[in-house]
Amino acid sequence: MTLRVKRDIIVIDEEKCDGCGLCIPSCAEGALGIVDTPGGPKARLVREGACDGLGACLGECPRGALTVEKREAQVSQGEGEAASGLRQWPVQLHLLQPRAPFFRDSDFVLTADCVPFSYGAFRRDFLEGKTVAVACPKLDDVGPYVERLAGIIEEGGVRSMTVVVMEVPCCSGLLRLAREALSRSRRKIPLGAVVIGIRGEVLERKEIDQV
Repeated sequence: MTLRVKRDIIVIDEEKCDGCGLCIPSCAEGALGIVDTPGGPKARLVREGACDGLGACLGECPRGALTVEKREAQVSQGEGEAASGLRQWPVQLHLLQPRAPFFRDSDFVLTADCVPFSYGAFRRDFLEGKTVAVACPKLDDVGPYVERLAGIIEEGGVRSMTVVVMEVPCCSGLLRLAREALSRSRRKIPLGAVVIGIRGEVLERKEIDQV
């Protein structure tokens, strides 16, 4: 069963769309498709429930036929009932678009991917009412991460950033990436750090001085 909730979703202007199909490969969720219409082939939102509303397809349309609007859209009933506190999708840092509208004026949490499994109050303290990115400085290809974080700070317009890591040595790299991204950005925002112990306790909370 499905229900309808108000959320960001792609809208296609059929008058502008010429059916070129350039937007299709940019939609990793497979929400877009080309369909035959009386006016010729057109791009359509063929899987409404799959659209994440992040707008990765917007820049691919040469005619400006795609926009993001907040309106009622279909979601699964389970998604509506879960009430996880998550404000956006996706959450993996390498999938996030810096200009995604949910970043604007948000408190941004950059967390090591082990933290939500280790810290029982993660939802309460670091998820509800915030935007979040998940990354692992040891296992991920972190090459693009500084530029992406700088974009989230500058283009996304977040108002603060908190880095949450485990006490293990490899996690310290995440804070280093955040500090470097802030140094490259023309915007200066508050930066905080929280260290979680392997037993699930908060070991340290601190504000990071910006150089």
